[in-house]
Amino acid sequence: MDDQRTQRFNDGLSVRRQVLGATYVDKAFADAKGDSISEELQKMVTEFGWGVAWTRPGLSLKTRSMLNLAILTALNRPHEFETHLRGALTNGVSHDEIKEILFHSAIYCGWPAALDSFRIVKKTLTASDPAPTSQD
Repeated sequence: MDDQRTQRFNDGLSVRRQVLGATYVDKAFADAKGDSISEELQKMVTEFGWGVAWTRPGLSLKTRSMLNLAILTALNRPHEFETHLRGALTNGVSHDEIKEILFHSAIYCGWPAALDSFRIVKKTLTASDPAPTSQD
């Protein structure tokens, strides 16, 4: 890897761990170990998804998390939605903001996709400590 790619990877790894947690990220790399396709995928996700997109100036991590919740709802990607929901909570997205993101998404993306996301929110929030609402 050249110096620029190494720096993007390192920056991506740092922000990925900050948002999703070191345990989650380390497990993703450990699970990919020994499978050249999965290993390369984890490296690319970290370098480009996290090291390029997530480290750009102009949007806060909270805003990026809010966008991801809407985008992943639109794409109906429940596994990734659940992962990024936890990241959104880490980045300070409130329960009320999550609710509004999903209501807004429902209008543009369809109710079935939003309902799947609401189910994940209910399951995840029930299992975790409550985040502040926007009124807190």
